Amino acid sequence: MAEKWLVGVDLGGTTTKLAFISLYGEILHKWEIPTDVSDEGKNITVNIAKAIDAKLEELGHSKSEIIGIGMGAPGPVDLATGVIYEAVNLGWREPYPLKDLLEVETSLPAVIDNDANCAALGEMWKGAGNGAKDLVCVTLGTGVGGGVITNGDIVHGVSGAAGEIGHITSMAEGGAPCNCGKTGCLETIASATGIVRIATEALNEGTPTGELAAVYKETGHVTAKDVFDSAKRNDQLALKVIDSVALHLGIALANIANTLNPEKIVLGGGVSKAGNVLLDPIKEQFLRNSFPRVAQSTEISIATLGNDAGVIGAAWLVKNKIA
Repeated sequence: MAEKWLVGVDLGGTTTKLAFISLYGEILHKWEIPTDVSDEGKNITVNIAKAIDAKLEELGHSKSEIIGIGMGAPGPVDLATGVIYEAVNLGWREPYPLKDLLEVETSLPAVIDNDANCAALGEMWKGAGNGAKDLVCVTLGTGVGGGVITNGDIVHGVSGAAGEIGHITSMAEGGAPCNCGKTGCLETIASATGIVRIATEALNEGTPTGELAAVYKETGHVTAKDVFDSAKRNDQLALKVIDSVALHLGIALANIANTLNPEKIVLGGGVSKAGNVLLDPIKEQFLRNSFPRVAQSTEISIATLGNDAGVIGAAWLVKNKIA
């Protein structure tokens, strides 16, 4: 093989995605393994090393052809040391030397960053960012994550916690409790979990009618997808829920953009698959609440890489921090 490869890893609480990626950001081979969180996550780096060795053997390639390994991990990370401060879902409650352990197990140079940061880098390099060097990526999934890129590199902050967009506090007093210990965080509104909560509360008020109410009556619950599907068919209650979500998210994005003036804001995660039924009201609130010059220069778009963003961004780290 003439060209060297990069290894990108997206470490999740349930599965770990791995990929061999070219220096141009093209995925050559990708696969995933279960994430073993038993014994306080002690097997995670060992299993990743075994998976890489097995795949190289299967493909008839050697480790000498690998430049290094980049990983996105779910928690605040010190980029310089590769220590992840805390990742409760993985069994790591204390600072965990992830980079050092990964290098020992794989015999490859490694670089670690937060998973949302890696998704942002992936979208910048090969996705909706389209090469924009000033970009904010917001992932709307079970929670709300974020990555901030200025002048082509991730902003980490003093303790690795920059880009915690999901924990911007709503301007409304009170609000729902968040897993972080605060109340009224954006994550409690704009995540799939938050959308379900808002919809369920609305469905339990009075005697609602319409498609979403019918789903709730039949099944006893609704999903975020149910809300979006009903809204696309002009269900008034579903549209009201989306307007509430778009208000808070649009204001939060406007405040972020007023501070950073990014070229692009990219929305990813499962919730972003709702498309224009969510994107249009978000843009409306963004334009209403952002500084005029910011409103003119910042574009909001949907992420394009899907589940590949994390591994591609992790490979970008190898190319730019190791290679």
